[in-house]
Amino acid sequence: MTEIRTNWTKEEISEIYYGPLLDLIYRAATVHRENADYSEVQISSLISIKTGGCPEDCAYCPQAARYNTGVDVHGMMSVAQVTDAAVKAKNGGASRLCMGAAWREVRDNRDFDKVIDMVRAVNELDMEVCCTLGMLTESQAQRLADAGLYAYNHNLDTSEDDYKRIITTRTYDDRLKTIENARKAKLTVCSGGIIGLGETVEDRISMLKTLSNMPKHPESVPINALVPVKGTPLADQPRVPVWDMVRMIATARIIMPKTVVRLSAGRTEMSITDQALCFMAGANSIFAGDKLLTTPNPAFTEDMQMFELLGLKPREAFKNGRPQTRQEALAG
Repeated sequence: MTEIRTNWTKEEISEIYYGPLLDLIYRAATVHRENADYSEVQISSLISIKTGGCPEDCAYCPQAARYNTGVDVHGMMSVAQVTDAAVKAKNGGASRLCMGAAWREVRDNRDFDKVIDMVRAVNELDMEVCCTLGMLTESQAQRLADAGLYAYNHNLDTSEDDYKRIITTRTYDDRLKTIENARKAKLTVCSGGIIGLGETVEDRISMLKTLSNMPKHPESVPINALVPVKGTPLADQPRVPVWDMVRMIATARIIMPKTVVRLSAGRTEMSITDQALCFMAGANSIFAGDKLLTTPNPAFTEDMQMFELLGLKPREAFKNGRPQTRQEALAG
């Protein structure tokens, strides 16, 4: 069985990333088969529970209030709306619902109380629940965990050195602290990044090093290809070649063998052949549904047709067991 390491060097990761492409795919596929059922793909659905008007300046994001991107600002969804969306996603094959809010950080107010109710409601549908709400404290993470949250998403986006070029309204350490707070609350961690921001390959390798050298690997690592949006500072960035996505996914698979690697944003620009290469390289998760927050995504029916063609099957919820609540832990 593959060794799980948290001491990868940049040189080691670089050697993997730059390896001959077919050898890289073969090696990643081998690691994948040693550590998981390669035909099983986790399907997540992502909904925006509060859209637009965000005070952050993330250069890629159409929801930042300071950019004119045509995104309509919407207040919080109701618990009933979220439950309806969750049922629809589950019927389409999703085992996880991810809820995103355009916030800089979680505040202890009525909106957060509402999120707690949403988490409870979706958890009762026997779906894994994930939230991405910005920065959060340890006590807020614990509240989410007590309500039944399964995962917390907080992407690194890029390398620590490149980060200030993309975002100035929070620091890299802020991101790492939020991940640490999620871990303290015994939540599973979903954290990855975006390629195509104008970063160097060295930045990509540095980000992978940060992820793979965490005390515990993130249970889920999304690899996103930038979807350039008119009105954002990165609107004119060229599309990422599929080969870059394949190299990132394969490298992530090799250095984090047990992690679920998600082929995330950018799939609408990929053919089934492109996506098949990503699955061969070790991707075993996708976002399904016609939108990722505010950007387009393939429909459930298209994905199910692709699964049938490639011989893939949706992964069941809680494959690795349900998280233990604080009450259960205290009970013994």
